[in-house]
Amino acid sequence: MNTSETRRTTGQHRHGGRPGLLAGARSVLAVVAHPDDESFGLGAVLSYLTATGTPCAVLCFTRGEASTLRGAGETSAADLAAVRSAEFAAAARVLGLSGAELLSYPDAGLGRVPLDELAGLARQAAGQVGATHLLAFDADGVTGHPDHARATEAALAAAADLGFPVLGWTLPQRVVRQLNAEFGTAFTGHADPSMALRLAVDRQPQRLAIACHHSQSAANPVLWRRLELLGDAEYLRILRPGALCVLFEILCPTGGLPHPRRP
Repeated sequence: MNTSETRRTTGQHRHGGRPGLLAGARSVLAVVAHPDDESFGLGAVLSYLTATGTPCAVLCFTRGEASTLRGAGETSAADLAAVRSAEFAAAARVLGLSGAELLSYPDAGLGRVPLDELAGLARQAAGQVGATHLLAFDADGVTGHPDHARATEAALAAAADLGFPVLGWTLPQRVVRQLNAEFGTAFTGHADPSMALRLAVDRQPQRLAIACHHSQSAANPVLWRRLELLGDAEYLRILRPGALCVLFEILCPTGGLPHPRRP
């Protein structure tokens, strides 16, 4: 995993602690399918964690070459993989990630890659960064893209071997209903009571990371509407419990966590 420079402080969080489950996260590995998933989906969560001093790294399986979004026509299909690789590296620096590894599996084709192969790469990456927790999209992939669900399958398979908890980024049903009604999308989500964690987040670092992905964010109204609907909240589910996850659910069933305060 490549070490990135430390992100400068941007924005202001309101609380200095990491109560409950996240207090036990000494290092987090996010496992995603595409360059921009770490920013568009997980950016606010990763920023929340790095603001508290938790090292976070990302393993991304594809270079996103199959995307139909190309910076409002500014990027050719032939150049897209190289452009998105550079955008991924820039966003990793903005988010203050301790590592960002980008692989070259086929975009829109992760389902054809043996699960054991992908899980093995996730196990290897987790060992390299000393991860104690894995972070991924929810088990159904959230967006309807099969690559997102496959990346989470790999994270879950790796975690089963390692004995690690897996946290899944998800959306509340109210946000899902609104997005699908407005845009005809296929987002999935959960009712708020089924979510183990609600994070109060600072959007500014995520917005800066999103800006690095110009080829994907320049003409993406769904993304901006989702962030508007979510406000300053992000939601996580426990996809695979470790011992600490079980303890957290017993001691803190409401799951609400406030902003960490940036120094």
